[in-house]
Amino acid sequence: MSEKVRFGVIGAGGIARRKTIPGMLKADNCEVVAVMDPVGVRAIAKEFGIRRAYRTEKELLADPQVQAVYIASPVYCHLKQIQMAAAAGKHILCEKPLAMNTSQAQKAVEACRRHKVFLQEGYMMKFHGAHRKIKQLIDEGRLGKVVYMRAQLSCWYPPIKGAWRQDPRKGGGGALIDMASHLFDLLEYFAGPVRRVVALIGRQVQNYKPEDSATILLEFRSGAHASVDCFYCIPDEASRTRLEVYGSAGAIFTEGTIGQSRGGKMEGIFGLGTAGYDAAQDKDVQRVFEPIPFEEVDPYTAECSYFAEGILNGRPPKINDGKNAVRILRIVDQAYASYRRKAILSV
Repeated sequence: MSEKVRFGVIGAGGIARRKTIPGMLKADNCEVVAVMDPVGVRAIAKEFGIRRAYRTEKELLADPQVQAVYIASPVYCHLKQIQMAAAAGKHILCEKPLAMNTSQAQKAVEACRRHKVFLQEGYMMKFHGAHRKIKQLIDEGRLGKVVYMRAQLSCWYPPIKGAWRQDPRKGGGGALIDMASHLFDLLEYFAGPVRRVVALIGRQVQNYKPEDSATILLEFRSGAHASVDCFYCIPDEASRTRLEVYGSAGAIFTEGTIGQSRGGKMEGIFGLGTAGYDAAQDKDVQRVFEPIPFEEVDPYTAECSYFAEGILNGRPPKINDGKNAVRILRIVDQAYASYRRKAILSV
């Protein structure tokens, strides 16, 4: 059995070029043997020292050296490319969201099941060292019962000619499907399945068709609540990408862990919830939050290594599998549907 999985990359520009290919190259069990992109693929191959460069999926999938593919193309291409890769017998790591909607995601999962290939979705934030540490602390009971979470992911995304995320026919929507879906996945990692979702969406600043604003309320089967706020119209410098997790015995705060980085900072307070009621409710008292150290790992390296390890050992992924992909898109679809059912209140 080979010690490395040989990957081909479909859609080698964008996130693949910036983050995932460099991450793969650092993984001990991954080798990138081919890249495909309709534009500038030879320059990408040269940049990373990759010998094979293709302009079509069909050419890459016909390459016998390719054992698995990483798909990082625009979302509207995912279903067809997953079906093609599955039919070619290639295991598939696909960027999020898996497809344009729940129905397409189900078809993608079925194609992989039918052709007996592994499928993993690229929600890499579960692999961030801080988020793994939070999961550990929750599982150990350090927070007591998780009762409320807030997750924030915003950026400045002005109109860009030809940008597929700014065309709902190619991306499925805007800030909600693109960024909030990341946070739905992360919060389910901490608190379990979502059972109810309500959303506000809109275009406040940018003048393209999909929403630049999304604020979502979630209720989990456990009873926990959460709020998610994602905007394409807040300058990057103004958003601290905060994550807040509150429990009956303490809280954890992070800044800079949500996103595409490996760093950030985290602090927490624990061992609470045993005192009597404080009638004074003086909220200006000093709270003692302690820094929480975590292992800094490249989440892209970690997710690729995890997928490759499963292939090498004949073990399908449990993290970010097809079932999870369908669940997250169902939450996305329900969030959009909740907004379309809005009631108008005149005051």
